[in-house]
Amino acid sequence: QVQLVESGGGLVQPGGSLRLSCAASGLTFSSYVMGWFRQAPGKEREFVAAISRSGGNTYSADSVQGRFTISRENAKNTVYLQMNSLKPEDTAVYYCAADKRRLLGYSPVPHEYEYWGQGTQVIVSS
Repeated sequence: QVQLVESGGGLVQPGGSLRLSCAASGLTFSSYVMGWFRQAPGKEREFVAAISRSGGNTYSADSVQGRFTISRENAKNTVYLQMNSLKPEDTAVYYCAADKRRLLGYSPVPHEYEYWGQGTQVIVSS
């Protein structure tokens, strides 16, 4: 069945960098818009970034613009999130998600995504 598995989270100091990966299986990866979301304790899940099926278009939340970069390698069925200049407020569990239904653009709404990974924790702290 469809499975999304995130990896690459960890503890980093403010200003540091992490690269998250999400490996997909059980689906035609190139048919899906892929997104990254994050959720901190006590807060709602929020949109971070998304990337089109071919990788030609990317979208990011204002809070991470200029610091985070989403990319994908369809041949590897993998989507990445490069996170630079990390801030304490970036601390959260990060999830990747797959959206097949959308024809144009992306959705920042979690329920629009069909499949989700289990999440990987990112802690930004001194």
